[in-house]
Amino acid sequence: QLQLVESGGGLVQIGGSLRLSCAASGFTLTYRAIAWFRQAPGKEREGVSCIDRSDGSTYYADSVKGRFTISEDNAKTTVYLQMNSLKPEDTAVYYCAGSDQVAGLDEYEYPYWGQGTQVTVSS
Repeated sequence: QLQLVESGGGLVQIGGSLRLSCAASGFTLTYRAIAWFRQAPGKEREGVSCIDRSDGSTYYADSVKGRFTISEDNAKTTVYLQMNSLKPEDTAVYYCAGSDQVAGLDEYEYPYWGQGTQVTVSS
């Protein structure tokens, strides 16, 4: 079983930056991908970014390309999401999720989920 814990959320002004962390424990040697998803009030959850451990490739939603960067530490136990040039529409609860089999931004491919961390972008 893979356990995931997010941290790093908070309140930030428009144009500011935050770095989210997703700490993995348990079966950390077997997972294929870690992805970040977000859910704003009244909206469906959407995929933000993913890192594929098999080849290091990364995926980004169009809405965050050029502003967000996903990365993984050398020990492959923590995945980061660096968020720059934040906008009010980035306000959401951010979740990290793990998959043993596939990579991408389809939430239904991810059986392991963290509890979420709130990101609020205000003026």
